[in-house]
Amino acid sequence: MKLAYQGYDSNGKVVNDTIDAPSAAEATVSLRERGLFVTSIDAEAGERKEAVRAGGKRSGKRSGSGIKGLTLFTRQLQVMITTGTPIVQALSALQRQTSNAGWRDTIACLSSRVEEGVSLSEAMKDHPERFDAIYCNLVAAGETSGKLPVMLERLAALKRKQLQTRNTIVGALVYPSLLMVVAVSVLSLMLTLVLPRFGGLFETLDLPLPPTTQGLMFLSEFLTSYWWIIILLGVGIGFGLNYWLKTEHGKQAMFTAMLRLPLVGKVTRSFSTARIARLLGVLMDSHLPLLDVLDLIREGTVNVHYSRLIDEAKEVVTRGEPISTAFIRSDLIVPSVSEAIRSGEATGKVASSLLVMSDMIDEENEVLIKSLTGVLEPMILLVMGVLVGFMALSIFLPLFDLTAMSAGGPQ
Repeated sequence: MKLAYQGYDSNGKVVNDTIDAPSAAEATVSLRERGLFVTSIDAEAGERKEAVRAGGKRSGKRSGSGIKGLTLFTRQLQVMITTGTPIVQALSALQRQTSNAGWRDTIACLSSRVEEGVSLSEAMKDHPERFDAIYCNLVAAGETSGKLPVMLERLAALKRKQLQTRNTIVGALVYPSLLMVVAVSVLSLMLTLVLPRFGGLFETLDLPLPPTTQGLMFLSEFLTSYWWIIILLGVGIGFGLNYWLKTEHGKQAMFTAMLRLPLVGKVTRSFSTARIARLLGVLMDSHLPLLDVLDLIREGTVNVHYSRLIDEAKEVVTRGEPISTAFIRSDLIVPSVSEAIRSGEATGKVASSLLVMSDMIDEENEVLIKSLTGVLEPMILLVMGVLVGFMALSIFLPLFDLTAMSAGGPQ
């Protein structure tokens, strides 16, 4: 069973934790062998704390990480700690005012762990689905240096920027996605509802059909008769593609295509560069070791090409060379960022240079996304108009021939 205990270690530090033991007596003996002097031990409290931890983890897995919730949590915690509120009281206040059940359970688990004497960063590591390695290490750096409010402010700015970037991309894709849905719906309705009616008319009139009309009629008959095959085929392709993209070969192919496509490649490079530059700036400004910084960025990088670039940068730094050497010779990083790193290395202000450059690239990315959607929207409308016009012409062309035959008949 779980037993909560309080005691002192060999340095006189208060220790609050739980231990799994058959009885309180055996737990006391085990703790004494570890060099701990136990002052109190409670089975019921241990079970309650373990339930809180498990509940927080389970709720976190159900509700996901939620960058919006994490941004709000970080900003609120930073404000409270800046005003001098103790961490436990700040977490309790956030727990009371949080409406999301998943976040409320997670915060309760954090509060329970901190009450036991565990540091906030260690408590956050129990919830990797919410707090990634970069987040936990920055909090740990703030606790070690006594500048936790400053680190939380940086984290809040970082998460706010990530949320803004995501909203920019999602907002830009809403209208083109809506156009695509409308286009597919209109074409599907014409093929499954309109064309079959004209097919019966053409059979009644016994008209010779042009090749385009015959092709559309065949497609319409296939869709109305074998629609279930198309659905099963679509579902199978979707599952197969999802499985393939999770493999190393699939990831390699997907990210390679993203980098090589004319417009998508430019957007991918620009956004990836801005993210790496911002993370490098924030982590280096927090005075973390450079190799640890690169490890953290590597852990949070999804694109395999950029992961390899970070590995190359680690090798360069290990050899004692400046990190700019790896970035300058790569076409994955925007040249302005590589030059900013090299200039920062010469002046000793790499972190500030990277943060300024990341802000500039983010501004350029917003303009780039608007330009891309400005080109994409009329292209979708044009393709939709051509397809609908082609179908309409193919439908009415036999009727035009019938009219011409009637007009040219005997008087």
